[in-house]
Amino acid sequence: MTRTVLIVEDEPKVAAALCEGLEGEGYAVAVAATGEDAFFRISTESFSVVLLDLALPGRDGLAVLQALRRNDSDTRVLILTARDTLADRVAGLDAGADDYLVKPFAFAELVARIRALERRGRVVGPTLAQADLQLDLWSRKVSRGGRAIDLTAREFTLLEHLLRAPGQVVSRDTLAREVWQERERTPTLDNVIDAHIARLRKKVDEPCDGRLIHTVRGVGFVVREEAS
Repeated sequence: MTRTVLIVEDEPKVAAALCEGLEGEGYAVAVAATGEDAFFRISTESFSVVLLDLALPGRDGLAVLQALRRNDSDTRVLILTARDTLADRVAGLDAGADDYLVKPFAFAELVARIRALERRGRVVGPTLAQADLQLDLWSRKVSRGGRAIDLTAREFTLLEHLLRAPGQVVSRDTLAREVWQERERTPTLDNVIDAHIARLRKKVDEPCDGRLIHTVRGVGFVVREEAS
């Protein structure tokens, strides 16, 4: 099976160095220098992994990623950028990136991360489930009643934490600490958590007959089947 990588990078020297290095590792490599070119190639060709810069001419990297995820939840995307703030990382992962690596980086680490993403895409791993809802921890695919559900990275992590405690209430304090990596809750963070729960419920519950995601007022959230 051909291992193919699309490098989305507008800096010619960086793109050339990545291309040379990855070809030396046995990959077939293509390069896109603009967001529009990247989106066209992703839409018309198949790649094992996409290396995506964020600062691109025209359509930026996040816009490319968001457009991709509306139509494709399988292509592995590794953001490769100089943007190194926490807010940038969160925005990239929430938009649907599978990994995030900041420039400058060690080439050996980049190759290791690409290989990890390839394994994640090929292997069916352990599954968390409740009723007809299933979450595969390795492929990061979610389905309910056989219907695929497209989640952002944050939504996936949130659902994973709920499914790891089936029938048990998961507090907002726990979600703030383990999903958002914040030591203390704030009213703003509570609103963010509630907004993510609402989006998750819309994707998981609304298309189906029975609700699985429930709010325990003043405490937190629980995944369980509705009592008949």
